[in-house]
Formats: sequence, C-alpha cells, structure tokens
Amino acid sequence: MGERTKHEFQAETQQLLDIVVHSIYTDREIFVRELVSNAADALEKARFVTARGDAVFQADRELKVTITPDEETGTLTFEDSGVGMGREELIENLGRIAHSGSKAFLKNLAENQKGDANLIGQFGVGFYSAFMVAKMVEVTSRSANEGEKAWKWVSEGAGDYEIEEVDGDCDRGTRIVLTLKDDAKEFAEKATIERVIKQYSNFVGFPIFLGEDKVNTVDALWSHSKGSISDEDYEAFYKFVANAYDAPRYRFHFTADAPLAIQSLLFVPQSNFEKMGMGRLEPGVNLYCKKVLIENNAPKLFPEWLRFLKGVVDSEDLPLSVSRESMQDSALMAKLNKTLTGRFLKFLGEQAKKDPEAYLEFFQEFGRYLREGIATDFEHREALAKLLRYETSGLDPEAHTSLAEYVERMKSDQEEIYFLVGPDRDTIEKSPYLEAMASKGLEVLYLYDPWDEFVMDHLGEFDGKKLVSCEQASVEADSAEGEGLTEEGTKGLCEWIGKTLGEEINEARASTRLVDSPAVVVDSEQLTSSMRRMMKAMNPGAPAGKIDFEINPKHAIIQDLEATRAQDEGLAETALRQLLLTSRAAAGMIEDPRTMVAQLNQMVGLALKGGK
Repeated sequence: MGERTKHEFQAETQQLLDIVVHSIYTDREIFVRELVSNAADALEKARFVTARGDAVFQADRELKVTITPDEETGTLTFEDSGVGMGREELIENLGRIAHSGSKAFLKNLAENQKGDANLIGQFGVGFYSAFMVAKMVEVTSRSANEGEKAWKWVSEGAGDYEIEEVDGDCDRGTRIVLTLKDDAKEFAEKATIERVIKQYSNFVGFPIFLGEDKVNTVDALWSHSKGSISDEDYEAFYKFVANAYDAPRYRFHFTADAPLAIQSLLFVPQSNFEKMGMGRLEPGVNLYCKKVLIENNAPKLFPEWLRFLKGVVDSEDLPLSVSRESMQDSALMAKLNKTLTGRFLKFLGEQAKKDPEAYLEFFQEFGRYLREGIATDFEHREALAKLLRYETSGLDPEAHTSLAEYVERMKSDQEEIYFLVGPDRDTIEKSPYLEAMASKGLEVLYLYDPWDEFVMDHLGEFDGKKLVSCEQASVEADSAEGEGLTEEGTKGLCEWIGKTLGEEINEARASTRLVDSPAVVVDSEQLTSSMRRMMKAMNPGAPAGKIDFEINPKHAIIQDLEATRAQDEGLAETALRQLLLTSRAAAGMIEDPRTMVAQLNQMVGLALKGGK
C-alpha cells in the first residue's frame, strides 16, 4: 500500500451523513438498492465508453455486479466491473456531495420538505446510505482509464476519511466493503440480501451475482418491444410479479411519451380474490424508475377501484424524493394516474369488441370493481359506463348487452333507459313493477348486483337518456281487458284502505302500472326497494320510510275485497293486511319473513271456517 492521507469531509457533507443515517430513508435495507444502482450506473458508463471506441482498461471484462455477504466477518461486499474511479474522483464523489454544491444541496433538502424540490439525480447521496448499517466503509476502485492506479477510500462516517494507493494489479471497477454494525448483522446473511435484491433491484439491466449464483433471473419485459416477447415469457413474468400460479386473463403492454416517458406491463388475474372472501386487496402495481423499484404496490398509481391489477410501471423521468422512495410531484402523479387509467379502460373496451365472450367472463368476475369506479370516480365514469354489461327483458337468458346497444334498440319515442334490481331473473320477471313495461313492449335492464343501484344513481344518464328504475317510472300500463270497479267504487275503497291501514301507509290510490297483480307498494320518497334495504342495513335503527299502496281496480281480488267490505268488514280488513304484506314481500320490503306468520295463520283459520 502507498502512503495513506487523511481528509476532512466538507462540513455540509457531514451534515448530510447525519441526515441520511437518521432521517431520509424509512427502511435501512434501501442501502442495498442504492449501492446496486450506483454499480449499475458505473457499468452503463463502461459499456458506453467501450462502445464509443475509447481506450478502456480491461475492455473485455464482463459487466456484472457481485455481492458477497460474510456472516463470520460481519461484512457485506459489493463489487462491479464498471468505469471505476481515480484518486481525485474518490475525493470528488465520496468526500463531498457530488458536483452540485453542499450548501445548495442542504438548502434544497430543506425546501424539499415543502414538496417543491426535484432532488433525485442531482446529488449523489445514495452511497452515504451505507452508513445506516456500516460502522466502516472501504471503497477500492480502479479507473477504466489506461495507466491509472487503484485507490482505497476508508471512512467510519465520523467526519473524516483516508485515501491510499493500492499496490499490485487490480481489476477495473469498484469494490465496496461494509463492516456491519452490531444491530445490522442480518445483512451479512445471504437470504436477507437475496430477498432485498429481488424486491428492489431484480430488473437492473446487468447480471447481479450473490456469490456464485445469479439472482436477477427475470428480465424487465416492459422495456422490450411487444414483438420480441413470447406468450410464455409474458406468463412467466406475470407469475413472478403477481406471485401467481396460473396464466393472466388479460395483459396490457403500454408505452407513452407524455406526460412522462412511461413503460408499463399490466395484468388482470384469472380470479377476483375479494369475491372469494379473502379480504380487501392491496394495490398490486409496482412503480419503478430506470428498472429500480421506487414503490412497492404504489397506492396512488391507479385509482383504488383498479386494485385488482398486477404489474409494473416504469419511468425514467419521475421527479423523486431524495430517498427515491416515493414520487415528489403529486400533480404529476395525478396526471400519470389519469393517463394509465384512461388507456387501460380503452384497452378493456377494445377487448370487449374483439372477444365479447371473454370480456363478459372478465366482467362477471371483476365487474364489481368497475361499479365501484362509477360510484366513486367522476373522472372516468363515462368510460366505465360503456363497459357495463347486463341481461335484459329483450334478450334471451344469459345474453348480455351494453348500455350503448340498449340505446340503439330503444323505441323512437323512448326517452328513458329502464332498469329493475332483483336477486335473479325469475324474481325480476315476476315483479309487479315490470308489468307496465311489458305491456308497452319496453326493454328493461335486469340488475342483479346490489352495487348496481349506486351505479345507476351516480350515472344518472347515458347518451342523453335518463336511467330510471321501473319502480319510479311514470309509464302507464296498457289497460287490461274486462270491467273493474267504478271510479266512485275505487275512490271509496281507497279511502277505506287509507283509514284502515292508518300510519302504515302514506296514501292509497288506484294504480296505472299494474296489469296482472292486484296491488303494489311504492316508496313515497321515490327510493327503490333495494335502496331502502341497503340504507336499512347501513343504519338498522333508522325508522322505516312511508309507502304508498296502489291497487288494481280491474283485478278480481280487489273487486272481491270491495264486495267483502260491504258484507264483513273484519274479514275484509284481514284480507287487506295480507294483501299489504304480500305486496311488501313482492317489493322486497319484508325484513323478517316471520312477521307474516301470524297473518297467514289468521287467513288459514278464516279459510277453514268458511269451508265448513
């Protein structure tokens, strides 16, 4: 070894060391990412100068990073075959804040707390993260320039460092040896380092060896052209990033130049795990910058309703915080979110046209997320509405339609899109609320998911057509054949019903919507029955809303009720209450079916008496 010389850190650099060790990074293991990234930068520079034809020491040396943990000695070594550094470069790069001025760095670091500084890439602070885990750092480096010597830089991070010339032959590149602190011995374990590399640096563009074993075996497919990637490669990549065992349902490989240079590779899994009862999913898309992980499962990269997506988004232009652990520009993140989301929704629309059957399978599995998006995301509501699919009264069972296709089939004088919510097709088709629509030949959307009530409420309209529940529609049924009660008889019966039921209803009136049913209940506040049930579930103690009771004057039961009222008002009242109960049941307004038991038993008793 040559003579060792001692140097003082710049005062500001010492301040930086304290900040790095105690403040900047939220997780100590980040130092592995930072040192690997520095090594990759050095390798990229070596590749560039070699390709340019410059004279390079050991020009044929393999470009790679080698990491060696040693539990016995409590050390961790990083070695690369990059451009290396000479004596002055070691002083310039490691003895002071890289090239930007110490005072300017600290000033901008303070401003960064306000969120208005763009620090990453300006100040070489990543190296100093080594002092979070190391009580001593030794850097031995041999420059790529011909005729250079090798030099060693040593520091305990306590205010000074030493440099000395290294005797003998040294390979080109840099070797960093960390003597780990007592509370950081875990980083001398191979398993720990392998986990951290795979999490943060797996897609670095150069091979990373952990001892003799190559760690980063999966390629960064998002950075390659689509035509150069096989289906098998896509599937293998999906299994890696999603920790999955099956093939993805959809893959979306997208690049853009604005608002940032974006490279992304996204996947839709086969199964919806929330639907399977496995709890709410965490976001599944990772944010990278130059193939280095910045944020795992980045929560702001996509809206929350797209949390089922898996994959990667990478940009070389991200304005990152100094720790490179998050994006710094929230407005730019919002633009990135909007661009990616809009393009993915466009992709789904393209898939729906390309293969409607496959898209329907996707919608049946993941449609709940799209419904959630309509209810919570005004920005993308219109695009999401085009992706909805429903059964209707106008199509065969199992056939589905989009809202746009429904509008194309509408009658020329029809101004509204009609829908009805129910647990299944059979229940909906037996609903009294459907009778007016059927008599007019109007198509009705069948909605089976409780979320659809919120979907229609938040959409309000589609293509200029108002979305209206059949329960709230003002469509009058074509009159059924046959005579019914007179206008005077109907009025008298409604008055008696109102007096008899009292506070149980808001009012009784003749219905214009019924054809085959004797009666129907309608919410006085224009709430649908399914909305009432959801509101009751959210607030069980809330009082029940008032209902209107509509009767069908042409129905035989109503005519018999009027006739019985004149002869046996007690029997008529019992029948009326049973009719109210059955109407509430048909509307899905019976919260506890047991409440019907006493009334039914009374009706059975009266029927048996009448039969004797």
